[in-house]
Amino acid sequence: MDISQVYAPTENTTVQRSEFWRGAQAGFPVLLGIIPYALVLGAQAAQKGLTVLEVPLMTGLNFAGGSEFAAIQLWTSPPHILLIVAITFLVNSRHLLMGAALAPFIRHLSKRRALAALFLMCDESWALGLDDARRRKMQGISNGLSMPFYLGVAIPFYGAWVAFTALGGAFGPMMGDLRIYGFDMAFPAVFLVLLAGMWKGFAAARPWLISLVVAATTYLTIPGAWYVAAGALSGLIAAYLLAGDE
Repeated sequence: MDISQVYAPTENTTVQRSEFWRGAQAGFPVLLGIIPYALVLGAQAAQKGLTVLEVPLMTGLNFAGGSEFAAIQLWTSPPHILLIVAITFLVNSRHLLMGAALAPFIRHLSKRRALAALFLMCDESWALGLDDARRRKMQGISNGLSMPFYLGVAIPFYGAWVAFTALGGAFGPMMGDLRIYGFDMAFPAVFLVLLAGMWKGFAAARPWLISLVVAATTYLTIPGAWYVAAGALSGLIAAYLLAGDE
């Protein structure tokens, strides 16, 4: 992607570059956190029979770590395609809420730029981009998302995710189960950091907490990966029902 084609044409090139590097610096600590579980996902995918080419194709075209982990856990030979599609849709359905939250800040973008932003949207880039947009609005700088800042966060995330899942697919089988080294703990650790940064009080966190309780209960009581669907659905329903209380 040519970054210069995505920036707003009225912005100065120096400002664009400064904003891009500001985004890259803001996202760098989180970027380090996604590398371990990218390796874990690649290794698990290879152990399920995906080739070194198929792993980055999956992660590059889908670019949604939670649903990719769920799909790999459900992967069999032959795969249950309809079940995997359904679970992927449910897990990724949170992007509907994420996109809705981001929508007021990308209205100034053309459709092409908005679609580019949404394609690169993952939990981490969404959280950092939205937080920066809200800060800029509160400071009276701008009512819109800083696209160069957002790209500075999102493009390294995308590149690292695809690259390190491919590395995990290539070398993971040689190293065995990476979870024994604690690599899988990076996944919840990153989300806890993002949650702490976005904490707005207990009332706003109720859908997340309901989703957590339902998913944990389902995991402990029902065999299989149904806890993923249960957690995603309960979170969406809770967010909808509690929206009027915000």
